[in-house]
Amino acid sequence: MTSAGQRLPRLLALVPYLLSRPGIRIEEAAADFGVGPQQLRRDLELLWMCGLPGYGPGDLIDLSFDSDTITVTYDAGMRRPLQLTASEATALLVALRALADTSGVADTDAVQRALAKVEDAAGQAHPAGVVVGLQEPEPESTPQARSAVQQAAAQGRALRMRYYTASRDRVSDRVVDPMRLLLLDGHNYLEAWCRSAGGVRMFRLDRVDAAEVLDEPAEPPADAQPTDVSGGLFHPVPGQPAAVLELEPDARWVAEYYPVDEVTELDAGRVRVRMRYADEDWMVRLLLGLGGQVRVAEPADLAAQVRRRAEAALQRARHSPST
Repeated sequence: MTSAGQRLPRLLALVPYLLSRPGIRIEEAAADFGVGPQQLRRDLELLWMCGLPGYGPGDLIDLSFDSDTITVTYDAGMRRPLQLTASEATALLVALRALADTSGVADTDAVQRALAKVEDAAGQAHPAGVVVGLQEPEPESTPQARSAVQQAAAQGRALRMRYYTASRDRVSDRVVDPMRLLLLDGHNYLEAWCRSAGGVRMFRLDRVDAAEVLDEPAEPPADAQPTDVSGGLFHPVPGQPAAVLELEPDARWVAEYYPVDEVTELDAGRVRVRMRYADEDWMVRLLLGLGGQVRVAEPADLAAQVRRRAEAALQRARHSPST
């Protein structure tokens, strides 16, 4: 069984792959992508229904089969360079991330270089935020705080801000020296020297509750180096704990939203993942929020901690006045 998370990157890579290899045998293409010929044929049948708005003849991707070979006869404009809006840049970054991890790509280094350039360009453009899908309205203070962050970065000024750290579920006040703005995985980040932490840190702009531009210039130490994000924002840390989770179909989004080391398909649409975490309390909160949609296979002490927290919550609920 092929999940949507596995199939989408393959579909995104197929057209440019086939354009550079006209007349390639289906068996050879399937081997490059690590799937069987039957699965590749199903992917090609789906591509026939993809294309430009209008979705009529001349709009959809067109393919030519000759015996066991395949050629793209119409690419629906995929050769044409585009000027991207902020939302389109976000979609492109997501696709490039997926493409970088997909087998069959001839030059993954080129994909990583393109990814870094698009992220840097999108960050320098100071996007004001993109709404993708349905989400809760942002707090009234968010646009003001985001504007102050962008002003400090553009003018090279120090910044005082109140920031929510999700991993610790804590709000703190800190003064930072901005270095650059980035768009990574659909989120706007400020990379800055944090004076309280004494190091370079990444701050998500939607987690900045308040910000004030200071009169003093931003002066990160001379040895403060920008983070290499060509391989992604998060990197495994030696000795970092990892959890093996079995996710029900409605919780599969966890494997796509958070970095995971391993993904194994199970029966009935379930999936097993190995996921690293830096803070146990954050991981416990995530698992409790998934309710009955997840089972902690490893480690045993994490499973026990989740069980204790859930039982304590049930006890409080039993003793709470009914409403």
